[in-house]
Amino acid sequence: MKILVLNCGSSSIKYALYNMDDKSVVTSGGIEKIGLPDSFITVKLNGEKHRMERPVAEHTAGVQWIFEVLTKGEYAVMNDLHELDAVGHRMVHGGEKFNKSVRLTPEVMADFAKCNDLAPLHNPANIKGVDAVTALLPDIPQVGVFDTAFHQTMPDYAYMYALPYKLYKEYGVRRYGFHGTSHRYVSQRVCEFLGVKPEGRRIITCHIGNGASIAAVKDGKCVDTSMGLTPLEGLIMGTRSGDIDAGAVTFLMDKLGLDTKGLSTLLNKQSGLAGVSELSSDFRDILQGIKDGNDKARLAKEMYCYRIRKYIGQYAAAMGGVDIILFTGGAGENQWEVREGATKGLEFMGVKMDAERNRACRATEAVLSADDSKVTVCCIPTDEELMIALDTQALCGE
Repeated sequence: MKILVLNCGSSSIKYALYNMDDKSVVTSGGIEKIGLPDSFITVKLNGEKHRMERPVAEHTAGVQWIFEVLTKGEYAVMNDLHELDAVGHRMVHGGEKFNKSVRLTPEVMADFAKCNDLAPLHNPANIKGVDAVTALLPDIPQVGVFDTAFHQTMPDYAYMYALPYKLYKEYGVRRYGFHGTSHRYVSQRVCEFLGVKPEGRRIITCHIGNGASIAAVKDGKCVDTSMGLTPLEGLIMGTRSGDIDAGAVTFLMDKLGLDTKGLSTLLNKQSGLAGVSELSSDFRDILQGIKDGNDKARLAKEMYCYRIRKYIGQYAAAMGGVDIILFTGGAGENQWEVREGATKGLEFMGVKMDAERNRACRATEAVLSADDSKVTVCCIPTDEELMIALDTQALCGE
């Protein structure tokens, strides 16, 4: 069975073609700068990366180009598009309607469109991707896998804000959480890796990258997560502030004369590591800044790790303890300094890191804690695309 996974953003399309017989990636890549004259596609095949340029006006043309690359020319891996059995889509915000992956029908797409107000930058782009596939391959089965679905098991006292209740009923203002496909994958995978069952396990999954979130997973189900109505809440991120006093927000609006768009830009694109360090949103640059004696880079790193550590403590309390802590995402998988800083001082709750294991681990499955640690700390590289492919396979009859 061959499954194409698509992740459509406002000006980009990422893709991966899977052979589900052995769950291998046949080829992958993506188109960037859709709508601009210098748009291009990157193709990864047989361990090599290739780039081609041509104008892509909109998403249908982008999907068409991906289909051409898959079936024609020097990077072709199929003779015909009809070798595809299904297409799986990353769908960002499913609201309360979608708590699991589903086959995409006109009725499902109409319900998904009702969530556009909750993710105005992402959901319309997801819809464009589905419509583009439908226009080119009208009979192919398509599946939607929602970033928010895994977190729909949170209890009401965890997802509600202490705002007038009618705002929840009228506008859906509550905490939804994101990165759900990643949190679901790694929380399942860590149990397979350790040879244990999810039932009876209290797991804290730390997806740490330019966007970052933490989830508390008990008995295989999410009971809390750090992101909220939007991906802004929670951890300090590359350019997002994470948690901030709402009073500080209105204060800054008055002082800086900001409208809602200006405020959103400040909190989402000018804050986080980049805002504090005044250097970069990339943790690698922050670490280099520290080596160069940049004190704001030091401060940014300490704030970043401290916020992760606080959330780990909160979620251990929420679950009555913790058995497994895992790190994933770009920085979580590759930066031992993040893992060290995020677990520093947690010895009181049974966390004992093995410094050598931690420093040696880079983007590979590994136990990072000492053999006598009461809490097992792991690195588990995420694979959201494979999770989407697996859900698509399950829903399409094979």
